[in-house]
Amino acid sequence: MTKGILGRKIGMTQVFAENGDLIPVTVIEAAQNVVLQKKTTDVDGYDSIQIGFEDKREKLANKPAKGHVAKAETAPKRFIREFRGVNVEEYEVGQEVKVNIFAEGDVVDVTGISKGKGFQGSIKRHNQSRGPMSHGSRYHRRPGSMGPVDPNRVFKGKALPGRMGGEQITIQNLEIVKVDAERNLLLVKGNVPGPRKALVKVKTAIKAVK
Repeated sequence: MTKGILGRKIGMTQVFAENGDLIPVTVIEAAQNVVLQKKTTDVDGYDSIQIGFEDKREKLANKPAKGHVAKAETAPKRFIREFRGVNVEEYEVGQEVKVNIFAEGDVVDVTGISKGKGFQGSIKRHNQSRGPMSHGSRYHRRPGSMGPVDPNRVFKGKALPGRMGGEQITIQNLEIVKVDAERNLLLVKGNVPGPRKALVKVKTAIKAVK
């Protein structure tokens, strides 16, 4: 069954394995996760739990939001996300979800919003090749051909300059190297999307290699 938790990306560091290998890891702080709602197939058409992460001030929450978290007897939450495919029976509204739901060696998928890069050209945005920079070349970092002459238009999906980054990205099959229950930290092998302090969603891998 799926397990999941919300956290903030603290940054990257490295740890050493028992055999001396150096492992690059991303540190994720996952504190104050509270179950706000349980959804079941009978009532909602599917099974899931709704989790709230990180308290926010009362004055920043509207009346419906306050009423929603009051059922869980907790403060208004800054982030609320759902996790499907969980065993709903294992959770109760108001229950705190901690990092110890995961163990060292578990394989997870991590979802976050990638760093925004602003408006970028086709070379940086789509990894295209540039033209020669000298000998009278008049083609350096432009997008190149817009397409064939015949349709007399540019096809949809043409790789052109535009806004880059700021998209939801999921990195799959990352291994949990260490679980620090005292400090509510997860050390995940490799990198995850987003800048420091960004919200990330960690859940059991759906394509885990067994």
